[in-house]
Amino acid sequence: MPAPQYGRAAALSSAMAACAADQESPAWRELTHAVRAAVRADRARGRNAAPASDQTVALLWSLVAPPGAEPDAAPTALQRLAARLDDLASRDPDTERALTDWLRRHPPAPADSGPTNVIGGTAVLHGPSVQARDIHGGLHIHQTPGPAAAARQPLPVPRQLPPSNRHFLDREDDRRALDDLLARRSPHASPLVVVSGFAGVGKTALVSRWLHQHESRFPDGHLYADLGGHADDGGPGPVAPATVLEGFLVALGARSIPATTAQRSVLWRSVTSGLRLAVFLDNAFTAAQVRPLLLGSPAGLTVVTARSHLTGLRVDGAAVHHLAPLPAESAVELLALGGGRRVAHEPAAARDVVALCGRLPLAVALASAQLAVRPHRSVSALAESLARGGGPLDALHIEGEPVMRTALDASYDLLPDDGATLYRRMGLLPTDRYDHFMLSAVAGHATTGGTGAPAGVAVDLAIDALLEASLLEETGPGTYRFHDLVRPHARRLGEEEEAKEGSTGRRGHTLRRFVDWCLATATLAEGMLTPSHRMTHPDGAPAAEPTVAPTPLAGPEEALAWLDTHRGSLMGAVQHCARVGWDTTCWQLTDRAWPLFLRLRPSEMWIEAHRLGLDAARRSGSRQGEGRMLTSGAIGLRDAGQYDEAAAWYRQALGHATADGDVRQQAQAVNGLGHIGLLTGRLDEAHAHFEHALRLRESIGYRRGAALSRMRLGETALAGNDFGAAAEHLRQAYTELESLAEDYEATRALALLGHVLVEDNDQGEGTRRLREALARFRAGGTRSRHWEGRSLEWLGRAAESRGDTEEAGLCYEAARDLFQRVNPVDAERVEARLRHL
Repeated sequence: MPAPQYGRAAALSSAMAACAADQESPAWRELTHAVRAAVRADRARGRNAAPASDQTVALLWSLVAPPGAEPDAAPTALQRLAARLDDLASRDPDTERALTDWLRRHPPAPADSGPTNVIGGTAVLHGPSVQARDIHGGLHIHQTPGPAAAARQPLPVPRQLPPSNRHFLDREDDRRALDDLLARRSPHASPLVVVSGFAGVGKTALVSRWLHQHESRFPDGHLYADLGGHADDGGPGPVAPATVLEGFLVALGARSIPATTAQRSVLWRSVTSGLRLAVFLDNAFTAAQVRPLLLGSPAGLTVVTARSHLTGLRVDGAAVHHLAPLPAESAVELLALGGGRRVAHEPAAARDVVALCGRLPLAVALASAQLAVRPHRSVSALAESLARGGGPLDALHIEGEPVMRTALDASYDLLPDDGATLYRRMGLLPTDRYDHFMLSAVAGHATTGGTGAPAGVAVDLAIDALLEASLLEETGPGTYRFHDLVRPHARRLGEEEEAKEGSTGRRGHTLRRFVDWCLATATLAEGMLTPSHRMTHPDGAPAAEPTVAPTPLAGPEEALAWLDTHRGSLMGAVQHCARVGWDTTCWQLTDRAWPLFLRLRPSEMWIEAHRLGLDAARRSGSRQGEGRMLTSGAIGLRDAGQYDEAAAWYRQALGHATADGDVRQQAQAVNGLGHIGLLTGRLDEAHAHFEHALRLRESIGYRRGAALSRMRLGETALAGNDFGAAAEHLRQAYTELESLAEDYEATRALALLGHVLVEDNDQGEGTRRLREALARFRAGGTRSRHWEGRSLEWLGRAAESRGDTEEAGLCYEAARDLFQRVNPVDAERVEARLRHL
């Protein structure tokens, strides 16, 4: 017999029935706020919804009761209300998020009939499940959503903390100290805690465990960033605050990220205002690196780890907790995890081992792993091994690093051949994130000899060996990282191996395969996301035929996720190619990563990659590569507000394309110059450039490009208040883009056309087109918070012009709320309109 479905509507109906009797209860009042928000969102979309009453019961009843009915909380009325809210939530992510949060706090009342099996907390069952009797508890059963439902799902609450370490022991006093610091938080300032200590002392593990324990205090999520503060000279170095802010803003739902650090910091404080959020900034370098990342609301918490005390943050109200090495007893207990009874049988030798390890958890864990791998080795023998090398005086030098080197050398010596080879090669790669496909690519055929297993299986075995030896950390399914002190050790061994094999040895081979993997997978992603961007006749062959298979990608969504996840690897590959003179690969890899720049807008990476790519294309003599770097790079410069340099790049591209007879590139450069003119208020110049680009694109039958030039002409006419010309250009652009199935660009043209018609006093037609565009911008394929906000703002202006201030206020409020998560300048503009209603 099929199991009954328990969807959101049924959950809402049951939960509301539990609290409807007391309409002054917190649950019922919270539901009122959620319903009011749903009503405002529904009215902003132009649908018919009853006015929101000041009385809770009247407000709820107005959505479900037949005319003339008396308000009550009858089950059928609540069911209709639940169905109505479920319908609204299916179309509006904010309503869906509000109802999901309400259900989480006020789950449906459990049944009470006979013996039960209890599932407590917030347990979630995914997929088919069988239960013999009744179930009590905070249970939710989720069916696998179809594509349409998946597109509507709100962003999950970010939970980015590193996983808990199984080697974590003791630290009760430190956790209590952190509890005390949190309890002493000011009600008017965002709490800031710095945890300092030696490398390998366990700062990350302590803070992760502590924040996991306090998860309920931060229902809006945990954000995590490794600031790379103590990467050595060969590593990527400290991470720029702008890069961290970009990742955090994307995780919280922002879709348009400002170019500068200051703008991103302002947006960050706006987005997080009032959120009960914990931010973990790991491995900080300076106070200046941390300061732009601080929250501006007392509801959240920021925890920073660093080797120094970051005293500069004390002026920002930071409380500092210094983390000392483990107590000797706890360090011996950690050693016993791998050493077992041998540690108890040789207590003096065990104390020597942990002392030689500086009682640092990472070093002791490595020693414990050595005992686990060699079950017949005595603790005394391990102590003697650790005492060799530079001698015990080395342990007194900078932050225990010589101790770590000795421990790491000993752990490396225990690796099987395949594991040792992979370890050395990973150390040579210009990235700090690894996954199975990348490692399979760089391993090549070398991982088949030691075990006789196929390459994929051999890589798995090598990774397992590194994990077992505590030399590698697993950060997620199939993703890995080195600890800060392990990565330079791996690189040192890789460079030593390279020196033995000569300057054309293994390093060149390993990095060639890494770059080829980046190029092959980026090419696959480009074909899925921007097929029209692909070069059909490149004038330069790749520096070497790709020798590796790309990471398989299931479709555009997965392709974009891969580009986002591996942006650091791609940038590292571009930088390495520029450094060693792989010039053709350098510019081609930058060119293939175009969907990353277009969709995700990483401003700093965009500009740096194209500067390197442009120089490489010129060195390689590729005219086509130089032209593509100039036009694509100019867009990045333009988006960053560097208009003069962007215009210079466009003019260079135009000169090259004209000399080469490349009409399409000529049109691209001319259109770009027109856009700069539009952005800087030079309307006559912009109009002339767009007309020129339109003629060039029409001459070669480039219909999509011609339609986009017409859209720019429409925007230019709008800026000059020539509404008739603007409407004509936008109608033509919309019709052409619709026929080409360019849904996103067509919807932009539709919204602009609606706005122009309203400005030209055609309220009815203009409002209809704006509402249609708004609905399309809320759909999956053309989803855009920025354009959704612009459409709402224009609808508000239309309502205001016809004297409907209530409608205008609802539209402005919805637009402001969207812009606060995207662009604070736009949000302030709309807020000003609200104040003057």
